[in-house]
Amino acid sequence: MSENPKIAVFGGGSWATAIVKMLCENLEQVGWYMRNQTSIDYIKENQHNPNYLSSAEFDVAKLHLSSDINELVEYGDILIFAIPSAFLKEELDKISVDFSSKIIFSAIKGIVPESGLIVGEHFHLNYKVPIENIGVITGPCHAEEVAMERLSYLTIASQDIKKARLMSKCLSSNYIKTKTSDDIIGTEYAAMLKNIYAIAAGIAHGLGYGDNFQSVLMSNSIREMKRYIKKVHKMKRNINNSAYLGDLLVTGYSVFSRNRMFGNMIGKGYTVKSAMMEMSMVAEGYYAAKSAYLINEKNNAKTPIIDAVYDILYQNKNPKQIFQKLTELLD
Repeated sequence: MSENPKIAVFGGGSWATAIVKMLCENLEQVGWYMRNQTSIDYIKENQHNPNYLSSAEFDVAKLHLSSDINELVEYGDILIFAIPSAFLKEELDKISVDFSSKIIFSAIKGIVPESGLIVGEHFHLNYKVPIENIGVITGPCHAEEVAMERLSYLTIASQDIKKARLMSKCLSSNYIKTKTSDDIIGTEYAAMLKNIYAIAAGIAHGLGYGDNFQSVLMSNSIREMKRYIKKVHKMKRNINNSAYLGDLLVTGYSVFSRNRMFGNMIGKGYTVKSAMMEMSMVAEGYYAAKSAYLINEKNNAKTPIIDAVYDILYQNKNPKQIFQKLTELLD
């Protein structure tokens, strides 16, 4: 594995844009796949993404931009996927070249709906990528603050700690601090689950619950996350570390959180469809709520918050009534 690998980022959204910005701090060239050729042309002419994080400017000489996904797969030694989980399979189906020997890092915070798997498991089981060649890039980190170069923290997880350290080196800068972890499955599940809890926080806010209740909700959320992850992947981990608790808090409280915004709209009476249309962005927690609920039917962890969000989003239950019941289950 080269100390100066070619890295390609897949995705045109805010998180992909932020990752490209971070990589450009350290690499002479960064591959960037965007399916929209119009956006690529705009970036080449105006040095920023027209749709996301427009304050993040790029030296276009450093960018290897392409709307041909196969070209970028062949280009990169390391492939970073930052495509929303709901659209990942659609993009992967376009790949006709073998990438089973590539190093894959997932920056996707959700479950692939078609397979019901976290992204790392999806690549391992469906594309035969060895587990030691799979990693996770997780927070606590909002793309918007990366664009503003506010101090942010990332956790880079891989079973091969050398690969985690290499990715950490490529992403680090004076405003990005990184740490490594070998809990690839736990950190990826945490990144998925925290979006569900952020929706719950948003629903609570939309219903008029105050900060006192929010603190209890977050306290219960981290304990629920611990129970859930322990069922799917039992290993020694400190759930209070930044990759778990920190990521949960920033997603549950931040004004930049799309999942909290989505939940807030649901709490105020929006339907799921109308909330999604008004946001015009993907709230990963919506898809994660169904997948997490179905996975837990087999594992049977105690998950009253996930259950509540699932009932509201997928069973059309009344948010006010569901949260009244939830308040009796929390402590």
